[in-house]
Amino acid sequence: MPGKIRDKFGAGPNYESPMAKASLPARLLPSLTFYAKLFSGPVVWLCARAARGQCDDAAWIHSSAWFCDVLESCGCKIIVEGIDRLQAAPKPCVIAANHMSTLETFLLPALVRPFCPVTFVVKKSLVDMPFFGPVMRSRNPVVVERVNPRADLQTVLEEGVKRLHDGISVIVFPQSTRTSSFSAGKFNSIAVKLARRANAPILPLALKTDVWGQGKKIKELGRFAPRLPARFKFGEAISINGNGKAENAAICDFIASTISGWQKTDGVNS
Repeated sequence: MPGKIRDKFGAGPNYESPMAKASLPARLLPSLTFYAKLFSGPVVWLCARAARGQCDDAAWIHSSAWFCDVLESCGCKIIVEGIDRLQAAPKPCVIAANHMSTLETFLLPALVRPFCPVTFVVKKSLVDMPFFGPVMRSRNPVVVERVNPRADLQTVLEEGVKRLHDGISVIVFPQSTRTSSFSAGKFNSIAVKLARRANAPILPLALKTDVWGQGKKIKELGRFAPRLPARFKFGEAISINGNGKAENAAICDFIASTISGWQKTDGVNS
């Protein structure tokens, strides 16, 4: 049982993992060590609590911070910029981010929830999973079918507005599917439309999480490459005016330029 809510990242403005040397197993067998620690630790712990109806916010944050500890213990550096922007943004808000891997869904609760109640827009298959489904359902997410885009948009607008009006911020991945590259053409305007409908600010978030690669058969079981840092950067909160096209373009520009700079530093899918 976690005690008080753990503050892994602090109030900002930035966070960078302290220097720590990974263990010999983590250096020799990074993927095996990462998955062994992940599934025997925070995943099993949180899923067991969710099955008992005990997956509250404190437990969610605790498991997320534990996941961050797993990353760092396996040699992955976590770098977060703009935590002060997240802290200062009017709440509730819509957080619009690119979607690169499973890592961000594990890490963001520890980063965002200490500042405000938050949930995700997720696909229905995640809430129906026999093991992890109870965790997702406990978070009161906005659930889309991923069959009919028009119906999904309506669901996000209706259910997302309800969450926002209840004081819950909403994390949206407008790219829909995870991808190691960013394309503005595939970054739809669903987050901007939600923010406009709810009269809520939107907070851009660029991330680079290719340290946890996608598997060929099972996306969640890809290669773990700890030489690549997990990077996150929040932009300034934006108010939506008019139809939101200019704001969506500004968010895309922020994400694209930020990732481009990181790729020059870290390498592209190296």
